[in-house]
Amino acid sequence: MNSSAGNTARLLGAGLRALLVLTVLCGVLYPLAVTGLAQGLFPHQANGSEVRQAGKVVGSSLIGQRYDLPLKKGQSSPEPDLKWFQPRPSNGLGTNSVNTQYRLLLSGATNLSGDNAKLIASVKAARAAVVRDNSTPGHPVRPADVPPDAVTSSGSGLDPDISPAYARLQVHRVAERNHLSVPEVRRLVEEHTKQRVL
Repeated sequence: MNSSAGNTARLLGAGLRALLVLTVLCGVLYPLAVTGLAQGLFPHQANGSEVRQAGKVVGSSLIGQRYDLPLKKGQSSPEPDLKWFQPRPSNGLGTNSVNTQYRLLLSGATNLSGDNAKLIASVKAARAAVVRDNSTPGHPVRPADVPPDAVTSSGSGLDPDISPAYARLQVHRVAERNHLSVPEVRRLVEEHTKQRVL
């Protein structure tokens, strides 16, 4: 009986020591080391890739930003401000219901299958909107011209990037709405297009 109690006490002691050592290693030292390395080597990325304007944080380069008109009376969602390039759809999975002080989107993929009626309807509606919004006099947009990223959200629902094809599709509209020449806007698109990493 005594040896059984002694074995149990030794096992409990060893378990507690392992818990303490692993807590200090994995819960304190490792996060401090990783944070220190990240701050030393990649401070911009480690701090959320913040975008600043006039010394104030206005967003993150990792999160897409919509350009919408102010919400009109009776509207449930605002219309896009067509003066600007429009991002990928970013409806997210819903809205934040826990902390209602902030109107936040919950990010993530919808995980709807390709034959899901809700997804098909949303893609068709998005394609019709892209065709309608980007057709300008003398430059109609056909449904076949609409690239996939114009009508589908990314895995996170917050992707800041659009494809070169989607940017080029918007050139005529942006030029017309901002009273710029099409070649000038095309040149700006080419200057700000990033090439593939791999």
